[in-house]
Amino acid sequence: MSLIAFMGAIETGLLFGLVALGVYISFRILDFPDLTVDGSFPLGAAISATAIVAGINPWLATAMALGGGALAGALTAWLNVRLKILHLLASILVMIALYSINLRIMGKPNVALLGETTLLTPVENWAMPYYFSIPLAFTGVVALTMVLVTLFLKSEIGLSMRATGANDRMARAHGVATGWITIVGMALANALVALAGSLFAQSQGSADVTMGVGVIVIGLAAVIGGEAIMSTRTVVLAVVACVLGAILYRLAIAFALNADFIGLKAQDLNLITAALVTIAIVLPGLKKSWFGKRKGATP
Repeated sequence: MSLIAFMGAIETGLLFGLVALGVYISFRILDFPDLTVDGSFPLGAAISATAIVAGINPWLATAMALGGGALAGALTAWLNVRLKILHLLASILVMIALYSINLRIMGKPNVALLGETTLLTPVENWAMPYYFSIPLAFTGVVALTMVLVTLFLKSEIGLSMRATGANDRMARAHGVATGWITIVGMALANALVALAGSLFAQSQGSADVTMGVGVIVIGLAAVIGGEAIMSTRTVVLAVVACVLGAILYRLAIAFALNADFIGLKAQDLNLITAALVTIAIVLPGLKKSWFGKRKGATP
């Protein structure tokens, strides 16, 4: 694998680390299976790309994308909490609706950002190759996000969110407004995913209405894979595991596609994804079984 392909995998892995953090909040903290992610990722890309092409400041365009993702997540939670629609069905309904909304926002299936000033334009002028400068900039963004997410989950509202996901009835008995907490958590989760979509579009130079297909699988693979390779006893470790899992996932994909002796091609991407997710799900059980046998065999 070439250095450029390696750094490209790191760059994409960092962006999907933001997706993994969002999936971690909805899937692990709130215990809310959320397919809205497949719609909120391109939503972030569509809003920021359209706004940038319209001449809006890239910082404001990215903030608008973040707000759009938060609204999408809040809508999914509202359908579940207020209208009592099943978690999964509510998220599927919003995901389907977002496909049409994204087309409405862009006015066409894709929007090109070539020649436009984006958040990454100053970064590309740094005194180093672009394949180093952009991953370095994304490292700063992801590190800051990890710190903010950790502080949030340790705050009073974050503890209420964790209690809601662990035992909704008990949290309500202790005076937690579980409905509002769920709406806030889902808004935060999808805001992070939309931020990832916005930065992805700005780094790739375009936004496309189909770019969200399979994003939830990548997010889950990152979360489960991160949990398989390191301990997640504390919030800090769990947050680090999400980002590490996303980076390792993208590196594994890049290695598989660039290893000529394996014979895999770009059209095998979904096959590789399915294999990696399966390994990530099965690995913790195998580790527990193996260590259990060794412990039992020790005199």
